[in-house]
Order: sequence, then structure tokens, then C-alpha cells
Amino acid sequence: MEFSVAQVQQATGAQLLGNEQHTPASGEVRVRGWSIDSRSVEAGDLFFAIKGEHLDGHDFVAAALQRGAVAAVVSEPVSATGLRLRVADTVVALQDVARYARNRWPKPLVGVTGSAGKTSTKDIVAELLGVRLRVGKTSGNFNNHLGLPLSLLRIPADCDAAVLELGMNHAGEIRHLATIARPQIGVVTNVGYAHIENFSSIEGIAAAKRELIEALPEDGVAVLNADDARVVRFRETHRGRTVTYGVSPGAEIRAEYMQRCPASTVFAVRGVRFETTLTGAHAISNILAGIAVADCFGIELSELTDCIAGLKPGKMRGERHRWRGAMVLDDSYNSNPEAARSMLDTLKQEPAQRRIAVLGEMLELGHMAGQLHADLGAYAANSGLDLLIGVRGASREMVNQARKAGLRDEEALFFEDPESAGSFLREFVRPGDAILFKGSRGTHVERALAAMEVR
Repeated sequence: MEFSVAQVQQATGAQLLGNEQHTPASGEVRVRGWSIDSRSVEAGDLFFAIKGEHLDGHDFVAAALQRGAVAAVVSEPVSATGLRLRVADTVVALQDVARYARNRWPKPLVGVTGSAGKTSTKDIVAELLGVRLRVGKTSGNFNNHLGLPLSLLRIPADCDAAVLELGMNHAGEIRHLATIARPQIGVVTNVGYAHIENFSSIEGIAAAKRELIEALPEDGVAVLNADDARVVRFRETHRGRTVTYGVSPGAEIRAEYMQRCPASTVFAVRGVRFETTLTGAHAISNILAGIAVADCFGIELSELTDCIAGLKPGKMRGERHRWRGAMVLDDSYNSNPEAARSMLDTLKQEPAQRRIAVLGEMLELGHMAGQLHADLGAYAANSGLDLLIGVRGASREMVNQARKAGLRDEEALFFEDPESAGSFLREFVRPGDAILFKGSRGTHVERALAAMEVR
């Protein structure tokens, strides 16, 4: 979306600063883009100087202006020549501009949240709506107090709809983001133990996810996963329409006649046959969420078949490729207990001579880290694995529990770093194997994959 500097002033109450070359006409300067990173600033952008944990954006105002930013939003004096907008808090200013933009863009907006799968679901929803509509969406996983307002501001004004991802680490965050985005449709994929370190129980996480549904207007639509008992109960908090999806008998958008083929999965919804190359039950669930949202927009299910057939996984989100005759499942972008189990189920169904799981430490589990890693180890031991590799930290508990649950010592190994795991695999893997890589973002399990495949 584009606005004038004067409109940004109106949204934020900012004081316009500059040197003698700046006149009242500076307010008519057009802002064509939005940035909080001076390295990616493009001509026409407005740069917000955000104070972070390690860096202060005020130190990069001059660089942003030199790269072509039309102005910078600041909260303190800076030694830079150019147009500046002085505010009390640059984060609040970014969010205020996003609210201003949302008030002037009265198109349907879909909000997506969940403990796992929200980025993939967001992308799928946008793809399916795109068969009829021009759709804007969150870039990557820009889903927090900075990413969501940036995503909203970057929606092209001529879009017919938007799909935004709402993330959280603490209670109240989704409620706050919803006041900015004002979604008419809210999708909740699941409730799991991700971010449990900031909550006393999983019920606290459920309550935080429920904030999206509580924020919907009365004429809004709640799209809920019928296969998650906690999520489906969110319908009790919404007085408007609810659409459920899943494989459960009561789901309104229900997958039936599901069949796993060598390179795809086939299923039907309301008699319409779909086929997808995305792997795993979680991928089918994400697709069903997309079908449910498309149905809310009045798009016929038969219009979605080609789009679903062409869906591709995101980078490090279930990508598949062959290496030296072995099948590699790269789901290394992130992990939590529920997502890891789902991918173990996927690996179990993979035709292979040997099945190998490389599971990195799952972060942000706090006081439950040891127990949840141990639980995953027990689950892994009963998943038909020929080798389980734990990488870093609390994954040692996973390996220890897997041995107690039946894997031999040589079938459950622990490595302190991903590179060492990859070096071991480079000599261990042989043609016909299937290898899963998965771990939390901070564990960098993708480095194990890179070390394995190094030439």
C-alpha cells in the first residue's frame, strides 16, 4: 500500500523533521514501501528505526536514507541528513500505520494461527483463493508484532483479499495483532506444546490461540480443525458461523477415501477427488483448511483440483529429493513435539530399506523440555526406525528414552552438533534409505543435511 508522508503523520502523530531543503510540501512525498532493515531498503521506502535486543535501528538511519528511503521514523535524535518523522515509540508507530492502512483497505482478511503448520496453511489458503482472487499474504513467517504490520502494509492495494499469519509466544499477543489485522475469517490449525516455556499448561496455549476466534466479528467465520479436541471447542466462543475441517466424522470439510500412492496422496471432499504431492497427514490437514476457506469465499471445490495438485512445499518444510539413491525428507525449518510425531508417521509410510530420523533439539519447551523429548524418544522407538539421531541439548533425553523403549545403542545416537551428525551420515547412508531431517530453527538441523551432502 502507498501513502503520503502526511498520511503517516496523521496515523502516528509524528513530528516532521528535516533540514532547510525540506518544506511543508515534504508531506506530499509518497511512501511506496516499508522497511525495518536498512540492508533491504529500496527507493521509496519508509524506514522505521526499531530498537532490538542486539541492534538499534537508529544507528542505520543514514544508511537507509542513502539507499533511497524517502524518510525515517525515529524516536531519538540521529546524525543523518534527510526527512525524519519523530515519534515516542517506533514500534507503536509501525503498528499505528498498519491500523491506518487496514481502515482504508476494507477487503476480506483471513488470519491463520496454530502451534504447527500455520505458515504452510497460510500459503495454501492464499494459493487456493488465488484461483479466483488476487491475494496478498504474509511473506515467509512474518507473524509477530513487527512482521504482521509490515505484511499488512505490503499488501497491494488492488488485492481482493489477504491472508496473514498470527504468531505468539505469550498470552495476549494474538489478541493485540488481531486489533491491527481485523480478520473476518480466523483459521486455527492445532494446539500443541510449542512455546510451552511461557505457559503453565497446554490449556494456557489453547487460550492464547483462541484469542483469534474471540477477536472475530459476529459476522466473521471461525475455521477450526475438527481433529484437535481443544481447537474444535473454540466454536463455543464465537457467536457467528463456524466451519470445521479434518478427517473426523463431524467435520464439514472432511477428507474421505484417502489413499497413499508412491508419489502422492489421493482423497475426496464432498465427492470431489483431489491429489497432492505434499506428504503427511499434517499436509492433508493444511489443505483441508485451505479448502474450507475457499468454500467460505464461494469458490467451488471442483475449481481447486488443479491448484492442489500443483502445491509445492516451502523451503525446508517437507521438501523431498534424492541423494546417492536415498530419499531425503527435509523438514528442518522448525519443530515441536506434535510436528515431529507427524513427520515420524510420514517417514514410517515411506517405502525404504532403512528409515533414519535426524531430530534436533526442540526449543522453547521450558520446564517440560526433558519430558517432551523423552516422550518423543518413546514414540520414535515404535515408529519403525532403523536409526534415530538426536542433535544437541535436550535431544539426548530423546535418545536415552528411545533406547529404554527398545532401540539398541547403535540404533539411537546423540551428537552435540549438526555437522558431526552429517559427517556420520555421509558414510552411513546407502541407496534405498529414507532420511528425515527435523529440528527447531535454532538447532540448525539443515547443517547436518549440508554436511552429509558435502562434496
